Amino acid sequence: MDWERVVEEICKFIKEYVDKSNANGVIIGLSGGIDSSTVAFLCKRALGEKKVLGLIMPEKGVTREEDVEDALSIAEMLGIEFKIIEINEILDALKRKLGEGNKIAEANLKPRIRMTINYYFANNMNRLVAGTGNKSELMIGYFTKYGDGGVDFLPIGDLYKTEVFKLAEYIGVPERIIKKKPTAGLWVNQTDEDEIGMSYEELDEILKAIEKGQRRCDDKFKRVEVLVKNSKHKREMPPIARVRHLL
Repeated sequence: MDWERVVEEICKFIKEYVDKSNANGVIIGLSGGIDSSTVAFLCKRALGEKKVLGLIMPEKGVTREEDVEDALSIAEMLGIEFKIIEINEILDALKRKLGEGNKIAEANLKPRIRMTINYYFANNMNRLVAGTGNKSELMIGYFTKYGDGGVDFLPIGDLYKTEVFKLAEYIGVPERIIKKKPTAGLWVNQTDEDEIGMSYEELDEILKAIEKGQRRCDDKFKRVEVLVKNSKHKREMPPIARVRHLL
């Protein structure tokens, strides 16, 4: 893999999209994880540090201290502006107003709150929100609709997670971030691979086979097929009831 060429293409994509949109720069939600760190490195390279704002949005009691520290270290390493905004008060206010919800409903409030904060700053500063989703997550719907999926563009959206690890290493993302277990951080001790039910290596192998039209009969393959099928709505614009022909 020619990683330098990959970096150049992604940076060209970022700069051209921001310029075409007449935007002043980008907003990135910095989680301290590998995906957001990689996107931050790429956006800084494409646009310069003054056009990148990192938003660190922890939930006290759930977000790991090491993740906040790693997010801060990325911002400082890149020399980009950053803000730390705890989401607890916003989350608690919504839950008081809305009433008790099930685990998933309450968990998905968190990325939707973060999306709202991202777009507050994006609108206020005439910037775009840079998404941090990778191809593996996008294909199986491992993101919150109108939460972390609510973005303007996806710099690493064509890279499988295992490829993001390699790209991150190539561009100099700190080793401690690369080696951490990926987590969406929606509840204590959550990890991506535990929730998905397999390692990213296994997942990416299956996803590549699905893209090639291959089939297998094992349980993990069938599980991924179902995830891809059931999350189709997350990757598409909402359907429109076509009635113009009746008017």
